[in-house]
Amino acid sequence: MSTVPDAIAPMLATDGDLPTGGWGYEYKWDGYRCCLRVARDGETRLTSRRGLDITATYPDVTGEALDGREAVLDGEIVVLDDQGRPSFPLLQTRHLRTPDASLLERSPVHFFAFDVLLLDGTLLLDEPYSARRELLASVTPGGRLVIPPGYTDDDISPDQLLEVVRQHGLEGLVAKKLDSRYYPGKRTRQWIKRALWHTQEVVIGGWRPGEGRRSGTLGALLLGAHDESGELRYIGDVGTGFSEKVLEDLHTRLAPLARKKPPFDSAVPRDRARGVRWVSPELVGEVVHRNWTPDGRLRHTTWRGLRADKAPGDVVLPSPS
Repeated sequence: MSTVPDAIAPMLATDGDLPTGGWGYEYKWDGYRCCLRVARDGETRLTSRRGLDITATYPDVTGEALDGREAVLDGEIVVLDDQGRPSFPLLQTRHLRTPDASLLERSPVHFFAFDVLLLDGTLLLDEPYSARRELLASVTPGGRLVIPPGYTDDDISPDQLLEVVRQHGLEGLVAKKLDSRYYPGKRTRQWIKRALWHTQEVVIGGWRPGEGRRSGTLGALLLGAHDESGELRYIGDVGTGFSEKVLEDLHTRLAPLARKKPPFDSAVPRDRARGVRWVSPELVGEVVHRNWTPDGRLRHTTWRGLRADKAPGDVVLPSPS
C-alpha cells in the first residue's frame, strides 16, 4: 500500500534589501507555491500553500524522476513561455480542476523545486539551508521536475544576480540564510525576497460595468487588502491588463458573489463607488503597480491574474517602510 508523506506548510520570505555575508540566493519564480509529496512507489500528491490538494489540476507533475526516493519538496508550479521563462499569464490558463489532453499539451507545467524537507524517510526541517540545498542537488531532475540553480555570496554578489534577472525578464531574487532551519508556515527574516517590480495581492470587493467596447462586461475591479487589525481596506481599482477571455471568466466568477453592500471596512470614495456591483470578498488576484499614494491607494495598476493558491485572509497591506 502506498504511503505518501504528509504535506508541510511553506516557509515564507519577508520583503527587503538583499543581505550579504552567509547567505544563499535563488531566482524568484513567477508561479504558484506548492508542496510536492512523493511516495517510494512514485505516487505523487500536490498541496497548495492553502493546504488544498491540487493533484488533479496538475497531473503532468509527477515524482517519477525520483526513481523510488520518498520525498517532500518545496517549490513553485510554473508554465514556461517560448523563451523558457516562467509566465504567470500562461499559468492562468491552467485553472481548470480537470484539464483535458489538449490543455496539457498547450500549457504544460513544471515543478521548480528549491528546497527538500524530507528525503528517504528523514525529516530535514532542523537541517541548515546549506545542507538541505546540498541534498536537493542529489535529487535527479527529469520529466516536469526541475532543480533550478542556487548561489552563495562567495560565488557571486546579489547585485550581479539582479542584473541577470533584469536581462532575462525574471521576477526577482530570494536570499536565504545559509545556517537557517526551515520554519513551516512562518514568515521570517531568514528568507528575504526582492522583486524587480511591485506586485500586490488583492481581494476583489466589487466591479464597475464597462463602457464602449467593454459594454456588457467588466470595466474595472475594486480592490482591498487587510490591515494589521484584520479589517478589509479599500486600496484602489484596476481597469487594465485584461484579455477578452479573462474578462469573460471574471464576469462568470463574480456573478454568483453579488451582494448589496460594500464588503470593505473602510469607506470607498463616492466617485469610485458610483455604479459598482458589490461582491463577497472571496476571490484573490494580483496586480502590478507603480507605487502607493499617501492615502493608501495603489497607483497605475495592471491586472496580472487570479491567485487560486491564496485565501482572502492571506492578503495583507505591506508593512510601513
